[in-house]
Amino acid sequence: MSVVDLHVWGTPRVLPALGRMATGRRALRGTPGLRFAKLLGTGSARTFTPRDADPHRWALLTVWDDEAAADAGDAGRVARAWRTGSTEELRVRMSPLTARGLWSGRQPFEAVPRPGWDGPVAAITRARLRPTRALSFWRAVPPVVTGLHAADGLRLALGVGEAPVGLQGTFSLWRSSADVVAYAYRDAAHRDAIARTQPERWYAEELFTRLAVLDVRGTLGGQTP
Repeated sequence: MSVVDLHVWGTPRVLPALGRMATGRRALRGTPGLRFAKLLGTGSARTFTPRDADPHRWALLTVWDDEAAADAGDAGRVARAWRTGSTEELRVRMSPLTARGLWSGRQPFEAVPRPGWDGPVAAITRARLRPTRALSFWRAVPPVVTGLHAADGLRLALGVGEAPVGLQGTFSLWRSSADVVAYAYRDAAHRDAIARTQPERWYAEELFTRLAVLDVRGTLGGQTP
């Protein structure tokens, strides 16, 4: 069963962080048990434009063969380098429950349903915007994110992406699957955005996965979500 880790690091020094972003991808190649990895910028998930970007928070999403491989990666040189240069770290360890769509042409998440799972869950969305449809997408965002940040059961919401423009994503942490479902299907703005996705042709590629949260370690903004 695959294991997914999301690390988020808070760092006061931006230039060294940019250097780690530039070299990290190559450094991760060939890591035993690593199936998929993305170094990500983060933001507030409020406009999905460059205004959201937080140059003092950076993330690494990894998918591993098993927990032993994930533990080794957590102690590996890429994670250690980030840890050394950071003042804060959050790690969320997860197991995929459902997954659909593609990320960079592949489906990285091996979903294994867990009937009866009643613990916390996370949701990861990622989309590659069509440049000609970006303005329409950004106009639709405000009411959706207002509903997201006000949703019952939400513990954390971050914007994540490989680039400030065009590659949009979110990571959200929730109290339960029921809370995710309530937001997704009862929030009017979110329902409208879902209905408009196909007619508006916003995305050239999109992915959604829901994950069981196995462990949360560390803090973000001084708090453990």
